[in-house]
Amino acid sequence: MTVTPQTNTTLSEIASALAERDHFVIGGHVSPDGDCLGSALGLAWALRQLGKQVACVLARDEEPPSDLMFLPGADGLVPAAGFEGPCECFIAVDVPTPERLGDGARLHEAAPFTVTVDHHAVPRAMSDLSYTDPDAASTSLLIWELAACLGADRERLIATCCYTGLMTDTGRFQHGNTDAAAFKGACEMVAAGARPGDIAREFYQNRSLASIELEGRTVGHMSLSGDGEAVLSWLSLADFAECGAVKADAEPMIDLLRSLRGVRVACMLREQDGEVRGSFRSKDDTDVAAIAGEFGGGGHKAAAGFTIHDDLRGAVKTVARRLGIESPTLPEERL
Repeated sequence: MTVTPQTNTTLSEIASALAERDHFVIGGHVSPDGDCLGSALGLAWALRQLGKQVACVLARDEEPPSDLMFLPGADGLVPAAGFEGPCECFIAVDVPTPERLGDGARLHEAAPFTVTVDHHAVPRAMSDLSYTDPDAASTSLLIWELAACLGADRERLIATCCYTGLMTDTGRFQHGNTDAAAFKGACEMVAAGARPGDIAREFYQNRSLASIELEGRTVGHMSLSGDGEAVLSWLSLADFAECGAVKADAEPMIDLLRSLRGVRVACMLREQDGEVRGSFRSKDDTDVAAIAGEFGGGGHKAAAGFTIHDDLRGAVKTVARRLGIESPTLPEERL
């Protein structure tokens, strides 16, 4: 483990603090991924085993990604914006800052006691108890350890949630964060009842037709730097509307770009109302978190995100300039 400035406790101490309380709300980051939801739901099942009351809230009032709805407990996710239930303790998982909690920030601020379990390094703690290990392959791997500290029976439900988080955050155990601890945790989860083939099929082999159509748009909008080491593409609101797609349908696109031979850094831009959301990925030692930081974002060395408050055309030009792409494919100029 790397001791980070915002770590002020241990998982054992967190387990002791949770054992003293009965009503919990667990929240993650906006645009939740497999690690975010797997961590939240896995911890919820562990706490419920101990007789605790737990609600898992979404940072935004929107449908969870369809490819994660197979997770046990996903049908019980509720928007944070309208949640008014009891909360003795708010637990933030896979999210390093209040801003990334979205509507959950209100609940975090109002809670009498707060906990963070995460693997994103930031300068300061946002909760009363914060445990952050950037060396961990996923937050769900830390939740798996926390469940053991709680004395929970780490059975199939918890294992399925945590394995999903670990599988997705390591890119099917392909990314540079895949280490011996990740494989050890995966083995424990499988022994506890997680079924890798079923989970992989649900997540990776269950894409919508709209997602496949977006893939064609992504390739059509693609631009490369002169040396072929950087690639950039984008999707507009019109692309989503014309394909009948939702935000989750675009999730595979960044990995599609990164898979291109010779590419070291990939960037995918997605137009939203009034802003543009960007994702960076690298497949060598390039620190894309540092690049994302230039746009006010952050994340991991090999995977990071950011938001640009501009129209899509302007955002494409800005990012292309940073990546050394001289003549990017641009969206049509709007009158």
